[in-house]
Amino acid sequence: MKHATQLRPVLGVIYGNRDFFPDQLVTEARRDMAELFGRLGIQAVQLGEADSKLGGVETHADARKCAELFRHHAGEIEGVLVCLPNFGDEKGVADALKMAGLNVPVLIQGYPDDLARLSPARRRDAFCGKISVSNNLVQAGIKFSLTQKHVVHPASESFARDLQQFLGVCRVVNGLRGVRLGAVGARPGAFNTVRYSEKILERHGISVTTVDLSEILGKATKLDAQGASVKAKLAEITGYAPAPGVPSEKLLQMAKMGVVLTDWMEANHLDATAIQCWTSVQENYGCNVCTLMSMMSEKFLPSACEVDVTGVLTMYAMQLAGGTPAALVDWNNNYADDDEKCVLFHCGNWAKSFLPDIKISNAPILGSILGIGNTYGALDGRTPAGPLTFGRLTTADAEGKIRAYVGEGELTNDPLDTFGNRAVAKVPRLQGLLRQVCRQGFEHHVVMTQSQSAGILVEAFQNYFGWEVYHHNAPQE
Repeated sequence: MKHATQLRPVLGVIYGNRDFFPDQLVTEARRDMAELFGRLGIQAVQLGEADSKLGGVETHADARKCAELFRHHAGEIEGVLVCLPNFGDEKGVADALKMAGLNVPVLIQGYPDDLARLSPARRRDAFCGKISVSNNLVQAGIKFSLTQKHVVHPASESFARDLQQFLGVCRVVNGLRGVRLGAVGARPGAFNTVRYSEKILERHGISVTTVDLSEILGKATKLDAQGASVKAKLAEITGYAPAPGVPSEKLLQMAKMGVVLTDWMEANHLDATAIQCWTSVQENYGCNVCTLMSMMSEKFLPSACEVDVTGVLTMYAMQLAGGTPAALVDWNNNYADDDEKCVLFHCGNWAKSFLPDIKISNAPILGSILGIGNTYGALDGRTPAGPLTFGRLTTADAEGKIRAYVGEGELTNDPLDTFGNRAVAKVPRLQGLLRQVCRQGFEHHVVMTQSQSAGILVEAFQNYFGWEVYHHNAPQE
């Protein structure tokens, strides 16, 4: 994936300038940004001070130089920061972005004026210039993001938060463009809820590669237990989580299936998978695939239950936003009579980041009809208290569009006596959220991360992709 191997985020930077404002403001802004980028570990691609007047973009010639530089680094630049030390030249900024053609997120920052320094020698007027730059970008059809405050100094904590959020938006937007998903097997017959449109996803640059489950199981059955790849996968499984009471032959079955899944993903350059995790794999192969799915999700190669393709797309987006693994969960149970709490559950395949007490076990519900011996490989563990971001993407097929909801809450340590992967969530106005989920026809699956990243997802989904987003408990403008 684009930018996936970069250790330091890379931003293109445009310093807007206008000739009748003091030039030293540009020099000061470059120094301010260099200090901030150094602190946050960000690499800048920007004109040098000798490439144009002080390295700013003011004229069309400056814009051409800047665009050429950005095009040269197109494979590296994840987003563009437009810095306005003064009013700036809106045409120069817009021209540079148009000619660069990067198609990455853009953040506009303007410096605040000091009421004691409004003389011609220090006056900025970026408050006004930011509106002009924004107007030109709207005319040009260039999507952009804004800081929380209209004008903000780079040295402030407010802008540091703005920039961190913008980097998250860049990760989500760049990561979803061209993402490749794998669908392993057919959706379970009883789960109409996970139906989706491949064609709508394809229209948004998201592709799906399918494979029949029988191909995976058939190849796994034929693998030699003494093969190097099988031994390596078995060691990976036993090193991943304790497996008290799990028969060794079941761990071997998981290892063989894991080798085949890995080979198939690598051959097709896939970023995530949605797997027919029941009941065929238990009946025809004899184990659960949950542990393998957990291991992939922990490696930021998320894997979703029940061939929920738009669910795993959500997992991929949310791990990019939060910088932490994502889990597909059921909105599963009320929590006694508390209207703002509920139980999140799956039987279970959550990444072990969610499960400090993780162990490989079996699936009691499936085992009651398929036999416990055919369900080893499910995980058991409880997610403790911590931050919560939840969300969901779906294709609204009849309307030909993609729809989403996102929000934040918290995970709690409230008592919960059950099995599988489980958590208690507290969400303000939960009852209203659930009404929204039902009325809009969203799936019973939702995705969670242990982060606070709803704002990043809203900005990426709504602003840059044009998807319809319900932001639960959105902050007031």
